[in-house]
Amino acid sequence: MLTLLLYVLIVGLVAAMLFLVASAVFGRSEELGPLPEGTTATVLPADGVTGADVRALRFQQVVRGYKAGEVDWALSRLAERIDELEFELAQARQWQAQVAAGQDRA
Repeated sequence: MLTLLLYVLIVGLVAAMLFLVASAVFGRSEELGPLPEGTTATVLPADGVTGADVRALRFQQVVRGYKAGEVDWALSRLAERIDELEFELAQARQWQAQVAAGQDRA
């Protein structure tokens, strides 16, 4: 019975030591100050986001974060879609301007 009690105490002590070392190394108890209103931790314009803005976007590397490859893939897909939509919008505006110019002549 005494051996079992010693075993449990030693395992608990080792677990506590590992927890303290991990906390000291990774600093999970730190709190960051609040960001100023209207800002973000990453660089991304508030208006007029383009595909190039999304491609240039990078996130801070963390131990327990997202897989970088998956984030890069998602950002690439979003950038391509933004570029497609911007191109379609420009074509629609050009067509609308041509139609309006044709009606003015008539």
